[in-house]
Amino acid sequence: MIRTHGLTKRFGKVRAVDSIDLDVHEGDIYGFLGANGSGKTTTVRMILGLVLATSGTVELMGRPMPRSARQVLPAVGTLIEGPAAYGHLSARGNLALLDASGTRARGERSTRRHRIDEVLEEVGLSAVGGKPVRAYSLGMRQRLGLASALLQRPRLLILDEPTNGLDPQGIREIRELLVRLNEQGTTVFLSSHLLGEIEQMCTRVGALDQGRLVVQDSLDLLRGPTGRTVIETADPDAAIALLDGRVEARDGARLVVRGESPAALNALLVSRGVPVRELTAERRSLEDVILERTSHGTDRVMPR
Repeated sequence: MIRTHGLTKRFGKVRAVDSIDLDVHEGDIYGFLGANGSGKTTTVRMILGLVLATSGTVELMGRPMPRSARQVLPAVGTLIEGPAAYGHLSARGNLALLDASGTRARGERSTRRHRIDEVLEEVGLSAVGGKPVRAYSLGMRQRLGLASALLQRPRLLILDEPTNGLDPQGIREIRELLVRLNEQGTTVFLSSHLLGEIEQMCTRVGALDQGRLVVQDSLDLLRGPTGRTVIETADPDAAIALLDGRVEARDGARLVVRGESPAALNALLVSRGVPVRELTAERRSLEDVILERTSHGTDRVMPR
């Protein structure tokens, strides 16, 4: 759905995006991570043809950009750098204007009101859809921006910090909506600096650090096993004595054991009468992976 090769953008002597090769597959929920100023928004704008690359290429749905923008972009929903809206109009009025400017088929025009009501319901604005947007909070405006992106039922959603300004409940609702849309066939490209947001919903992840793509893989592979096993037991002292130096960390009843197969470890503990409440293979966190491969500046990717 999105492919770049050697994509680079310079502003004077500053290389904001440095020869990146993105590969977003159809059906992905692709999390695009990076600290503020890492080049995420510039990359997104080049993908959409809003900014010309200094060098490199972009393909969107298999078509070269920006040359094919007129053919490709009607199938792409976007929310970039915050939502734009007329403050004196209601949410419904703004969406009607947007739909009128983008709709060509008579059949689509005839269903406009239904589609507007549908997307307002999806983003949680149906109760306030008739109020002027100037009275909206930042989070409500963000929801309206997402409604605008969904209006034409796009094959691909490209979203830049879509949960900005939302409270925890709102973040959860938007996350659930994006997962549901993906299950219905929409590919989602989500740019964010929040690790927790990416880790909870994305299937593949790319991460920028100072303009360079330092991570790109499936989330399952990135969060692979560490080779250690986590045990929770009612008798940690007995477990530590039995395992003879293989326990690397202890937090109360929770032990981290080096280099043991979970099945073999469980069999050993049970055979010696040590009660096991829980036993799992330890997996790396996305935060661990990102921090290993990125610089440690003052404006970092945030875990939550």
